[in-house]
Amino acid sequence: MPNLAETLSILEPYPGIYAYYDGRVAGRRLHSGAENWLDDGAYKLGTATYSLVEGSEAIVYDTHMSLDHASAIRAHLAGLGVTKFRVVLSHWHTDHVAGNAVFADCEIIANRLTVEALHANRQKLEAGDPPIKPVVMPTRTFVDRLVLTLGSRTIELLQFDIHSADGTVLFLRDAGILFAGDTVEDTITYISEPEYIANHIRDLDRLAGLPIQKILPDHGSRDVIAAGGYPPSLIAANRDYLARLTAAIDDPALDGQSLQQFVADDIASGRVGYFAPYEDVHRANIAALRGVAGA
Repeated sequence: MPNLAETLSILEPYPGIYAYYDGRVAGRRLHSGAENWLDDGAYKLGTATYSLVEGSEAIVYDTHMSLDHASAIRAHLAGLGVTKFRVVLSHWHTDHVAGNAVFADCEIIANRLTVEALHANRQKLEAGDPPIKPVVMPTRTFVDRLVLTLGSRTIELLQFDIHSADGTVLFLRDAGILFAGDTVEDTITYISEPEYIANHIRDLDRLAGLPIQKILPDHGSRDVIAAGGYPPSLIAANRDYLARLTAAIDDPALDGQSLQQFVADDIASGRVGYFAPYEDVHRANIAALRGVAGA
């Protein structure tokens, strides 16, 4: 069988911090020609997961989009001399937990809502296309906040209701580096729980209150991530997108406007880049919000 991680790039935006980036490869599909979450979500939009390494220990933030990707991550870390692994899950969605089985012998940390969501969605995940089977569950849970140490580093795990109710970001306060999961994306955030959009906007404001210098998201530009990540203005851009879309959702003119037009000011100012596949995400966001409004 082909190795699904053949196009994986290993980046080092900061000493001891690694990004495992794959996707945004024109014309390439990993799983099948039919629509599926791996090809038409994770790979098409580009996915990065991360590790922090100090000495023989590593914290792995999300286990990526397939077992092959997770195996490549673990092999890379073992090659650096890592013998102790801890995994932190940003939330329960497919492309963040698909590689958990590769780290089944390790501590896997998630907030309580992530554990509940994985239990509730286990059959859906295991029957998906492609399937995630078995779904390997977290072994340690927390609520709201958990502080980890990695050598000389102090790492905060903070819970936010953004994108999904069970979001966990990882924050290096002394360096001002935020590992954002799916709380923010470039070009726009994906609305997975439209009924809770007000919560997401509120918590984006709360996220912006952290003393952030750089943001490393799970979905964004390879080049920006390699160069150290995004400025804090990405949070405001994602928040403003949600607020503007909510306000305009009943406007018929919205259907005749592309994403590129809708966020033209943010593109011009550099708050976001434009990646054409997010046009489909924008249309899905509109449909999701209208579905809630019409329910």
